[in-house]
Amino acid sequence: MNNSFTRPLAVVTGASNGIGYELAKQFARNGFDLLITSTGDSINKAAHALAELGTKVETVEADLATYDGVEKLYKQIQATGRPVDAIAINAGVGVGGDFARETDLKDELNLINLNVVSAVHLAKRVVKDMVDRDRGRILFTSSIAALMPGPFEAVYAASKAFIHSFSEALRNELKDTGVTVTSLMPGPTDTNFFHRAGMDDTRVGANEKDDPAQVAKQGFEALMAGKDAVIAGSLKTKIQGNVSKVLPDTANAEQHRQLTEPGSAHK
Repeated sequence: MNNSFTRPLAVVTGASNGIGYELAKQFARNGFDLLITSTGDSINKAAHALAELGTKVETVEADLATYDGVEKLYKQIQATGRPVDAIAINAGVGVGGDFARETDLKDELNLINLNVVSAVHLAKRVVKDMVDRDRGRILFTSSIAALMPGPFEAVYAASKAFIHSFSEALRNELKDTGVTVTSLMPGPTDTNFFHRAGMDDTRVGANEKDDPAQVAKQGFEALMAGKDAVIAGSLKTKIQGNVSKVLPDTANAEQHRQLTEPGSAHK
């Protein structure tokens, strides 16, 4: 038998950079072959670097914010002829700014399509296959933003609250199976997220952030341990996330505002 088929297969979305790329590295270093996806040809550069870790890597260029993009990825998964042992549903985007007066509806609907709709769509395809085999691991990238209202990231924070709730509910539904579901909840992480979201002039955009490699390692370890959720990153992030669980929404919203209000980097 081809040795590659004796290795487990992991699928990682949004894997060309940031947390997704670091998650792919974790899988590669722990004996998984990879099927990775993102928009654009930057995925090929990531694949080359990952292959140097001694793993087999396949790529799919797909816009998961579209129905056809998710179906393209799933067809490629099927074409491998291999079961998916683990999947990190990680692809996401942010939009920063005042909802009523600054942000663009098109951008926010695209955010919902990528962060929420594609996650449900891909899970619907992959989870059934895992349940049929009674085996698999699913990691959803949520955020500590799921634990609080997010002024000036209103749609983003709501999308991550959806993902966390969906992850926990799916985990409960599957508790009598061999399939585990884990919610990864990072805090502000040193990726291009804030720049892409137009948040360079915010306090959170300008402040020091967590290392994506650390976040991914903690997420991978939680996934392999079958944990329900992990607040990942620095001790500061873990404290912030846990404090958010007990504060009222009004207090959480005000604290979030201080980090994300446009111009707050200069205050």
